[in-house]
Amino acid sequence: MAATLDEVTRFLHASEEKAPGWHGTQNEMKNLAEQTFPGKPFCLVKQWIIADLQLTQDEHQKLSSMGILPLVVYAHEVVQDSRQRFPPGHWVRTNFGISHDHPCMFETKSTVYLLLGDGVRTPAALSTVFSFRA
Repeated sequence: MAATLDEVTRFLHASEEKAPGWHGTQNEMKNLAEQTFPGKPFCLVKQWIIADLQLTQDEHQKLSSMGILPLVVYAHEVVQDSRQRFPPGHWVRTNFGISHDHPCMFETKSTVYLLLGDGVRTPAALSTVFSFRA
């Protein structure tokens, strides 16, 4: 099912639950990420949204059995991408998360996203979140 413009707009302007992010310096954040995830590429982002994906019980169990969280991050602004995939100022949507143990770091299979400043956490349909394409 395709996402409607109204669904996408509500998601992009989410104001559900405030979520804490990093309030130190960018260098401190990068150092913490290197200590926590040695050698893993990072992407510093701000104005971010954690999407709690609304899934069926079967979908949720399938992801869980694969060690995948039903979470995705959308960020309105990339500050720095260590692999230079996304230019500063560009938006980014992650793949599914595999860990979110530290409130300021969201890990996917290939990257750790460093969440600068406070963000928002909101429920979202899978079709809405994955409708974003670069």
